[in-house]
Amino acid sequence: MAALRQRKLFAKTGTRVAGNNVMYLDSAIIVKLLVREADSEWFGRNLVGHKFVTSELALTEVRSALLSKERRGYITPPERETAAGKFVAMIEKESLRLFPLTRAVLERASAIQQACHPHIPLRTLDALHVATCDLHHSGTMSATDGRIRAACQQFAIALVPSNLEDLHTNN
Repeated sequence: MAALRQRKLFAKTGTRVAGNNVMYLDSAIIVKLLVREADSEWFGRNLVGHKFVTSELALTEVRSALLSKERRGYITPPERETAAGKFVAMIEKESLRLFPLTRAVLERASAIQQACHPHIPLRTLDALHVATCDLHHSGTMSATDGRIRAACQQFAIALVPSNLEDLHTNN
């Protein structure tokens, strides 16, 4: 009976991803895997062996971040194009699964923002990532953004890295 209730709960709130090594990636972490940043090596080493998931929101956010890096001179146009190609390949090869941005995600994001208010000023796009991770029972969120991390802690979503200090001590 409890298993039936649990299945119904998952059917109502989201999609369970097969396997225990599911890692929800915030768009900023995807960028770290595509172009060299100060902590890219740490993420490259510590995320090995996970199945990656994220929101469709990343389709725009990742490309926007790459364009921003190019405008600021951190990467060249060919480096941006290569990184964007790698991103598309991750999606096509299904090493990164995209969850749809649905009405349920939008409603959950609003509820998360309300629950975090006023202590965590969670931005809309960040709330959408937390909501997608939560609704799809992704297990663990990889993020470095302080607001996302605080919201995840409030909703008992595991974080990688578990402490941001780990990025500096193990790099």
